[in-house]
Order: sequence, then C-alpha cells, then structure tokens
Amino acid sequence: MRRAQPWLTNRSRVLRANETSAEDRVWQAIRSRQLGGFKFVRQLPVGQYFADFTCRECRVIFEIDGATHSTDAELADDAVRSAFLIANGFRIFRAHNAEIFENLDGVLDTLLAFMEAADASGDTEFAAAPHPNPLPVAKGNGERE
Repeated sequence: MRRAQPWLTNRSRVLRANETSAEDRVWQAIRSRQLGGFKFVRQLPVGQYFADFTCRECRVIFEIDGATHSTDAELADDAVRSAFLIANGFRIFRAHNAEIFENLDGVLDTLLAFMEAADASGDTEFAAAPHPNPLPVAKGNGERE
C-alpha cells in the first residue's frame, strides 16, 4: 500500500492550478474518459518528476512540450526524464504546444492510436495492469463459476 506523501499531493495541486492554456485545452478533451474510454490523471508524481497526463491503465504518459523544450540542455534533460519514466514502465507520447493549438483533433487521434497499441501490446514490460474485477473462469461445460 502506498503511503501518503503530502508534499507530492500539494505540488500536484499547485501544478494543476497553474496549468498552461495548452494543458487546459487537452484536459477538457480527455477528462472523464472522453478519449477512447481511457482514464487520465493530471500531474501524477513519478519519482522526482510530475507527468502532465497519465493513463495508469495502459501506462502511457502524455507530455506537452512548450517553448522551454528547445535548447540542447533542455532536450538533454527531457532525455534523462524520458529514460527514467521508461525504466519505470511507462511509454511517453509528446506533443508541442503549437500542435495542440493548430491540430488538437489530429494529436488526440494519434494519442489514441498510441494508447490502443500500448494497451494491446503483449510486451510484459509495458503490459496494462490486470483488471481489478476479472470475469469468473469458465468451467469445462461452458458455465461460469
């Protein structure tokens, strides 16, 4: 069982309260299982990082990159962050602010295809968590327990 870490919860709340306009636009489009029935959370702490949007079900993180992701140092930081997240079993989907404002539907369609591929993947490293309430196992005569 996870232990509560108030400072992480508070930092997540601050990040959600101060989201960018691109993050708000995406959130309005993906919240409440609007994208393919997948549930997303915002600003999930993963180690020392906070993921913009995360689908825990298929272990996909959706990162929105703004203008601050353009220098060599920032790109190197992103590579370190991505390596950490991948090592912790996540797949990462990135989009730039400009893409969000110019073609949100296209970004969401691509994200959905990425997530469906991750969800259907047989790769155990990235496999989705098992359903918390699986169907009963069928008996030999086709009846359920």
